[in-house]
Amino acid sequence: MNIISKFKFYHAFALSLCAIAFTLVASSCNNTKSYAEYLADERQAVNHYLSGFRVINNVPEDSVFECGKDAPFYKLDSDGEVFMQVITPGDRVNNAPKHDQQIFFRYLRTNLLYLWQGYDVTPEGNANDMSYYPTWFRYNNYTFETSSQYGRGIQMPLDYLGIDCEVNLVIRSQYGITSEIGEVMPYLYNLRYFPASSI
Repeated sequence: MNIISKFKFYHAFALSLCAIAFTLVASSCNNTKSYAEYLADERQAVNHYLSGFRVINNVPEDSVFECGKDAPFYKLDSDGEVFMQVITPGDRVNNAPKHDQQIFFRYLRTNLLYLWQGYDVTPEGNANDMSYYPTWFRYNNYTFETSSQYGRGIQMPLDYLGIDCEVNLVIRSQYGITSEIGEVMPYLYNLRYFPASSI
C-alpha cells in the first residue's frame, strides 16, 4: 500500500470514528428528557397508583371523611399535587393543631415512579424503627427550616384532621421534600402525627 492509499485509508477510518462519535453524542442528547417530560412521567405514575382507588376531587364540606384502608383518596389542592386517604381521623374537636405548634411525625414512603416502572420498591422512613427519633415541623410556620424542608404536603392533613390521625398521602414533587423537587419523584407516604407532649 503506497503512502497516498494509506492516507486515504486512515482518513476514511478517522471520518468513520468521528461519525460514530457524533451519532453516540446525538443519540444521548435525544435520550435526555425535558422537565415537562419528567412531570408527565410523574403524573402518569400518580394516576397509575390512584387508578386502584376511588378518587374524590374535593374535600367534604363538613370535613367528615370516609376512613380506613378502603377509603377514597381526596384531592387536597386544585392542581392535584396532594391526595389524602384517611386511615384514622383523630380528634379534631379536642386535638386540633394550633399555628406554630410543634408536631412530630413518623412516616414510611414509597417511590411511586419506581413502582410504576415495575421495580420492587420497599417503603423507607422512620416509622418501623423506634430507635430513630421522629421528625417534626411547626404547623403552618415555614420560617423554620425544619418545617419548610419537608414541603407543604405533609402538613395539609392537619388542616382537616386531629393531631392523632393517620393518613396515606400521595405527594407530587412540588409539594414534597424541598431538596428533592428537582428529582420529580412522587411518593406515597403513610404518616402518623403526635403532639410534642406525647413524645
